[in-house]
Amino acid sequence: MLLPDWAVLNSAIDWLANGMWDPHWWQIVLFTLAMTHVTMICVTVFLHRHQAHRALDLHPIASHFFRFWLWLTTGQVTKEWASIHRKHHAKCEQPDDPHSPHVYGIKTVLLQGYELYRAEAQNKETLSRYGHGTPSDWIERHVYTGLSSLGLLFMLAIDLTLFGAAGLVVWAVQMAWTPVMAAGIINGAAHYWGYRNFEAPDASNNISPWGILIAGEELHNNHHTYPTSAKLSVKPYEFDIGWVYISLMQRVGLARVKKTPPKAAFGAIRPVADEKTLEALIANRYELMAGYAKGMRQAARAELNAMRARSADVAVIKAAKRWMHRDEEKVPASAASELAKARAASPMLDKMVTMREELRQMWLNTSVSREQLAADLQAWCLRAEESGIAALREFSMKLRTARA
Repeated sequence: MLLPDWAVLNSAIDWLANGMWDPHWWQIVLFTLAMTHVTMICVTVFLHRHQAHRALDLHPIASHFFRFWLWLTTGQVTKEWASIHRKHHAKCEQPDDPHSPHVYGIKTVLLQGYELYRAEAQNKETLSRYGHGTPSDWIERHVYTGLSSLGLLFMLAIDLTLFGAAGLVVWAVQMAWTPVMAAGIINGAAHYWGYRNFEAPDASNNISPWGILIAGEELHNNHHTYPTSAKLSVKPYEFDIGWVYISLMQRVGLARVKKTPPKAAFGAIRPVADEKTLEALIANRYELMAGYAKGMRQAARAELNAMRARSADVAVIKAAKRWMHRDEEKVPASAASELAKARAASPMLDKMVTMREELRQMWLNTSVSREQLAADLQAWCLRAEESGIAALREFSMKLRTARA
């Protein structure tokens, strides 16, 4: 009877337990974070900015690396991801939105976002209508789509080979990272909490001004305002690490940026607002209205100080201050009464809210001729500059310097 070679058996058991590499715990953590970071870069650069929005072109070498890595670490099918995301933009916050927290509830999207994604991926109409232009070559059809789960098994084998039993934990984190960060945090939290630079026509928010953990996708309000931009940061204090990688790739010829956020240009002040002013307003409406909102906040602070000086009740203004610069339909019913009270208490703020809505209607009203809209804008500027409200006068004069 042959006896087992105990040294070989012990060596095999030790290899299964510890793998080929016997790192410290912190090295395993750093390895896991590095792997998930690369995955998020692949999601934001390839799936999101390149495939879904065509904000940049990628060299075939870069494009195929991203496809391979996503197959290995997520099993993600490009056509499914791009289709569902495009539908999200087309139907944002509406009943057909695949993952809006305002439709399904924030708890559902945060905890079951991946399930919502998988359900929509089975919708053939979504893939047919929104999946145009995604890869359809042999390797995509037969490997990345046809064998989408095989890459995950390869990744498991790599982790087990490197770390032994600890590789199971590494692999589990890799598998959970994208569903939690993308399907949960971006689709859920970014449409529920955060700050807004722009009054985009949906509930998108920037989660944080520093886009590192989710590779720049934290700047979600910026993205929904300028969806075809390859760069997601717009303010000097905002940081988009995805854009850093795109910039480096562009320098070495692996990427070509097609669009970045537009920037309003300003020149000499026109005697009156004219059709060119109207063009500038429509072309740069989000940036210009963000300036209007800033002036409104300053006016609200000045009004609060004036009310305190005369010992008036400031609670009503403070309660409604955050809603004064929002589009009328974006003010929740619970805040509408507070806003109405604040407007009644302050004729100056009421005037600014009213004139903001009048200005917004100039790019929403499609039944009025260009000439009439230009005349309406000229009359609006005249009323703003004669209103006696400094913020309105300053905004109107700056608007007359705007160039499309």
